[in-house]
Amino acid sequence: MASSTSFSLLFLCSFLLIASSSLAKTSPPPKALLLSVSKDPKTLQYVTQVSQRTPLVPIKLTVDLGSDFMWVNCERGYNSTTFRIAPCGSAPCRLVNTTECTTECYPPAAGCNIDACASAPSNNVANTGLGGPVSVDVFQIPSTDGRNVLRAVTVPRFTFVCGNNFVEGGLASGVTGIAGLGRAGASLPAQLSSYFGFDRKFALCLSSSTRSSGVVFIGNGPYTFLPNVDASSSLTYTPLVINPVSDNGFNPDTTSAKYYIGVKSIKINGKRVSINNTLLTIDARGSGGTSISTVDPYTVLESSIYRAVVAAFVEAMPKNVERVANVAPFGACFSSKNIGSTRLGPAVPAIDLVLQNDSVYWRIIGANSMVEARKGVLCLGFVEAQSFFQRRVGVVIGAHQIEDNLLQFDLSASRLGFSSSLLGRSTTCGNFNFTSTS
Repeated sequence: MASSTSFSLLFLCSFLLIASSSLAKTSPPPKALLLSVSKDPKTLQYVTQVSQRTPLVPIKLTVDLGSDFMWVNCERGYNSTTFRIAPCGSAPCRLVNTTECTTECYPPAAGCNIDACASAPSNNVANTGLGGPVSVDVFQIPSTDGRNVLRAVTVPRFTFVCGNNFVEGGLASGVTGIAGLGRAGASLPAQLSSYFGFDRKFALCLSSSTRSSGVVFIGNGPYTFLPNVDASSSLTYTPLVINPVSDNGFNPDTTSAKYYIGVKSIKINGKRVSINNTLLTIDARGSGGTSISTVDPYTVLESSIYRAVVAAFVEAMPKNVERVANVAPFGACFSSKNIGSTRLGPAVPAIDLVLQNDSVYWRIIGANSMVEARKGVLCLGFVEAQSFFQRRVGVVIGAHQIEDNLLQFDLSASRLGFSSSLLGRSTTCGNFNFTSTS
């Protein structure tokens, strides 16, 4: 009898071991994660979709490189059995870097009688913000091998902040929050990298088309686009620069969540533009420097830099190209009649952002510098800083200028890798194969 029992136990253990081994083979840990990003034709915002809550609900979020964390409008029918608000002093509060406490809750915050920590969801599209409770819930995202979409993976307690109807104003139709990709511990890539043990690295590739989706990769490459182009294989690197002064009035003692690079000068057709170079350096108040934005549709320049760049670009244009009346918000528009067309876009003067030395530069070619403002009219897609927030920075590299460029934000090495236009490699950011192989 004992022998029979031992045999049964041995058989059971063997079965469990085999089953466990089989499960491990079918569900290995992900090597990288993936977000599909589409361009909204009306607002020019870049929108992604993730799944959150129990049961899972797909939610649309505007992608923002300059936001500290993910926030979701909890006033718009938020229902979940796994939703929890974070008590003051808890790990989610420390992650969001807040010591503020509140007893105010938004539906469906169970336990509103406890002290919850609070932060300020910000909408950098409309420049609005309002306090809301730090919360946790289930979060799901697809994995990838850098070539295809693989199985979805789940984080059981993902930290985010509850927003509301007010702060949602100005976002694209159907969008109920912000996917914050900023330089902060609670950002979407930072939390996911920490949970899955990835290097602190993500890559962004925005499609210039509203008919095909771009992509965000979280984790290491390859970052492969049809027809078998690994965009991570030929990156140029430049250091990321920290702005020590926060843009977030709710947490003024933190550093800025925006990504800055050290542009030293600007050249057009190889000729240096005469500007006040001190504006390209971050000063003691946190003003100046060069940041990268996904919520500014076009590159924003401080007024004196803008005037100098426009004048130099107009001077460098071929003499047979007619300048025409400006189309707002642009300050230099041309008839397209005598502007040639190449695989890199309109044949216009190249704009170089010179980085740590003259041999390292980010070249902006015609597809990224020009905008078809109306039929037969091409405008230089740079605009003059208007708002207080825009005037704080010398140069804000806008979304149109980074379309079809792969940007890798490597926080471990504190550097930005950039591909320059993928059009030169006969592919685009809209050429990722979203066909699932799982």
